[in-house]
Amino acid sequence: MAAQDLSVFVRHRDDGVASMELAVDGIRCAGCMQAIEGGLSREPAILGARVNLALKRVSVEWREALLRPEAVVDKLAALGFKAYPFVPERQADGAASEERRLLRALGVAGFAAMNIMLLSVAVWAGNSGDIDPTTRDFFHWLSALIALPTAAYAGRPFFESALRALKAGAVNMDVPITIGVVLALAMSVAETWSHGRHAYFDGVVMLLFFLLIGRYLDQLMRRRTRDLAGNLAALKAETATKLAADGSWVVTPIAAIAPGDRVLVRPGERVSVDGIVETGRSELDQSLVTGETAPAAIGLGGRVHAGTLNLTGPLTVRVEAAGEGTLLDEIDRLMDQAVGNRSRYVRLSDRAARLYAPVVHTLAAATFLGWLAFGLSWPEALMIAVTVLIITCPCALGLAIPAVQVVAASALFRRKIMLKEGDALERLAEADVAVFDKTGTLTLPEPEILNPEALPPEWRSEVGALAAASRHPLAQALARALGGAPCGGDIHEERGQGLSTGQGEDERRLGSVTFCGAEAEAAAVAAAHPGASLIAYRHGSRRTVLALGQALRPEARETVAALRRAGLAVTILSGDRLEAVAPIAAELGVAELHAGLLPGEKLALLERMAAQGRKVLMVGDGLNDAPALAGAHVSISPVSATHLAQAAADIVFLGDSLAPVQAALAIARKARRLMLQNLYFAVLYNAVAVPLAIAGLATPLVAAAAMSGSSLVVTLNALRARASGPEQEARS
Repeated sequence: MAAQDLSVFVRHRDDGVASMELAVDGIRCAGCMQAIEGGLSREPAILGARVNLALKRVSVEWREALLRPEAVVDKLAALGFKAYPFVPERQADGAASEERRLLRALGVAGFAAMNIMLLSVAVWAGNSGDIDPTTRDFFHWLSALIALPTAAYAGRPFFESALRALKAGAVNMDVPITIGVVLALAMSVAETWSHGRHAYFDGVVMLLFFLLIGRYLDQLMRRRTRDLAGNLAALKAETATKLAADGSWVVTPIAAIAPGDRVLVRPGERVSVDGIVETGRSELDQSLVTGETAPAAIGLGGRVHAGTLNLTGPLTVRVEAAGEGTLLDEIDRLMDQAVGNRSRYVRLSDRAARLYAPVVHTLAAATFLGWLAFGLSWPEALMIAVTVLIITCPCALGLAIPAVQVVAASALFRRKIMLKEGDALERLAEADVAVFDKTGTLTLPEPEILNPEALPPEWRSEVGALAAASRHPLAQALARALGGAPCGGDIHEERGQGLSTGQGEDERRLGSVTFCGAEAEAAAVAAAHPGASLIAYRHGSRRTVLALGQALRPEARETVAALRRAGLAVTILSGDRLEAVAPIAAELGVAELHAGLLPGEKLALLERMAAQGRKVLMVGDGLNDAPALAGAHVSISPVSATHLAQAAADIVFLGDSLAPVQAALAIARKARRLMLQNLYFAVLYNAVAVPLAIAGLATPLVAAAAMSGSSLVVTLNALRARASGPEQEARS
């Protein structure tokens, strides 16, 4: 076999650690996860391996100086799993091929089962009327001619998986299925050869039919989850139009674009980098970032993100990040992490499922020997043991929690919410008090015009143009709000006062209240907007005063009200002065507030709440919120937050609206209920089904139907998490 160079798929870190994401064929259950993670961990150079059962992917980290990436793939092959670098297109093709294969096997098993059942009915009717043994043997051999090739073809997904596991010295859930099918077929052939009255060809084929139904539905659910994550890959551009200093341009691979480069984004193209607009005006479809489907105006100084769509005009963008490090790359990473991380419940179900192999085989052997000791014939005792092998399959237990987590993570992602910790959903569901920072959390991080009605429409463009000529932060915020571009003409700036242009009645001024002579107008605006920053504008003898401040985030009032309805107490902790915090608290109807707090004081307040038995949900975005976010029971941060705050938060959300906080709480509470329901059902199923099988009150056919049905029940119950939302939480 030709050597394969996998270095292009490896991610390198500064500390000498390399990582790679691999798509792996044949991952079916918790036993496969244990075999892969345990097998790779025995390699000294490998630092860690995490299996994503839902996406059938493995993330591996190793010491770069001690191991080559090809050795990781070889190690997985030795464990019985075929692995290759994760490429979305290849995985999609592989998933579609696997679905077609399962569907063909399902069709063959279903058609064969119908024919064998007809023959079995004839034998059963004949047995009740003393059918001629020669005729009975003929029907049995005819059934064998149909069942044996059918089992060989339709059972391949289970047989191949079991053989891979056994070759690697491991046991997965397909091993007892394979043993059960082979034993039932062998016993049926032996019965037919010895002219016995009973054969179980119909039961074996129906067993495979039911197992394939469950396997096909499981494959469909996993593909839909992969498709959701794969949609992000479609937004990533592979190239960018790089501008040179002389104005020439060349189409360049994203990997060759560096921070500080300038790129051109034409109308109709997707933005390929994160950066700042240097020239041009346009409208962007930013639904990926903000959730808002309406186009957003963008101009000088505006920030653009990879994955957004440029609609109307050409833009020149100064690159801040390209490829890795963009917001789109971070969203993709968080989405993978959300469905790959393991919660406390997932780890519990994993441990239970891993006990399955030694327990079920011991139980089946004990059942066989026990019935022999009670005087049952060996074929009958063996058939009961086979039933035990099949009915105790841990599919329901293995799927009980991961299925809910995958569906809940997908539901969160559709609402622009990403999990960073595996148990964040469970901790969020336990929260009973919500603590908000004010600046940048309850309010938008960028200052906005609080009294836009004070600015006549005919002045908007000239005020915006004059503001764009200043580097003052408030002037720049005003220019962004009005969509201003620097105007031509002679502009004078008086340090600490403002800007002016023109003369006489055509003179225009923008700046402080005294600079524009607008003290009378300012008094009324200051009374209506205490704590806001004031900017005055004068055109000739006409004057107006604008109040700039941090407006409430969209849906902040609705979110606070929804949290109260959900039973959470709401508190504001802010480092800002009391005069700025009190109006926000009053507008939101929050009675408990603490202002002027240092980061350590915020953390101390949260610790006091925790000491009183409260489960605190902290929502913040600033650098001074990082200790509180890390110290809270669970924490949420907007994506506009500083990187340190995001690193400390358990959950991050996109966009300006605060609605994701209540949506995350509703989904978390419903997901926890569904996880517990599935876990209880899986335990109850085994508590009822296993004794019935041991008692000989079930057949292999009934066992197959029960096992497939239990998996289907937990999967369908998990899908209910898709409908989670604030409205469902309010009703529940």
